[in-house]
Parts: sequence; structure tokens; C-alpha cells
Amino acid sequence: MNVQLGKAAMEQMSDKKTAIFKSTMELVRENGFHGTPMSMIAKHAGVAAGTIYHYFESKEQLICELFCYAQQQAVAVVERETSVNEPFKACFFKLWMGLYTFYRDNPDLLRFFEQFVNSPYQATMPPLEEDRFYSLLFAFLEQGVRERELKEVSPKILAMLTHSSILSIAKTAASGRLSFNKKELQQIQQLLWDGIARNH
Repeated sequence: MNVQLGKAAMEQMSDKKTAIFKSTMELVRENGFHGTPMSMIAKHAGVAAGTIYHYFESKEQLICELFCYAQQQAVAVVERETSVNEPFKACFFKLWMGLYTFYRDNPDLLRFFEQFVNSPYQATMPPLEEDRFYSLLFAFLEQGVRERELKEVSPKILAMLTHSSILSIAKTAASGRLSFNKKELQQIQQLLWDGIARNH
């Protein structure tokens, strides 16, 4: 499995819980949420059927905790790429490439995100304004508007345009059906930037 889990986060969890998370993501990718019962997850993770309920009261709790845990990996990318002391445009390009690389290199996680947002489990999550990942993205793009680097457009619109471009390109690259070289990725970034940047 290609999912890369944050080292610090992994150290804070037991090996069994980590195995349960990894197995759930892999099985959901293959069978969907409905076709992945707790008993199958426990067997795949190599834990006793009763053990899985020691960590999670229900499959819903497991799926939602896994989503939050996986999303934290994306949050770490945003925090890393937007905390550097560089001009806004440079940070924007770093953020785009950082998230693209993360999603491309973690196809199971990318697929899990896609399945989750199109499932009933999505209804259990808070609004995007209260979501840690999107709140960071909104704040970063709002900074760009405030610094007159970006057009005076709602940060929510800018975030959706930016993130959707990253997801679509990463999903295509992860599928192996179409690859993009460094120059092409830079051109994609520049086209996006040209569309949202303020004309000075």
C-alpha cells in the first residue's frame, strides 16, 4: 500500500490501530464502504474481531476517524508550504506542488477521500469553514487577496479552483493513464495563477 502516514502521528497510535486504518483504506478502495464490514477489516489487519471494537464503537466512527487522520496528512503539507518566509506567489506555487505530489504519491488516500465525500459519512463532518484543511487554505488565499496578489474574489472560490485543479491532475497522474513532466506541471500552475492573480 502506498499511503504514507505521518511519523509523529503514527508514533502516537498503537500498531494495531495503525494496521486497522491501513487495512480499512485498502479494503474500502477495493470493495467500497458497504462491502467492507468490520469483521473483514479486523481479519485483514490481523487483529481479533473484538479488538477492533476496543478502538471504534462502530464502522461509522472508524471511517470518520480515518478520514480525519488521513486529512491531517494533507493539513501538514499546507502548514509546511505556507509557513515559509517567502513572497506569496512563491508560497502559492510551493503549496500547489506540495499537495499535488502528496496526492499523486498516495493514490489509496486520494481514492479514499473521493469515496468519503461522495458517501453518507460526509454528512457527519463539520462545514468546510470549520474544517481544519479548508480553513487553512481559506486563510492563506485570503492573505493573497489582502496583499493584493490575488483578485478580490471570495477565498472560498479561490480555494475550490485551486484544490480542484490539484485533485484532478493528481488523480489523472496517479491512475497512470497520463503523466505530466515538470515543465507541464509548471505550465498548469502558471495558467491557474494567471487566472486568479491581480493585474498590477
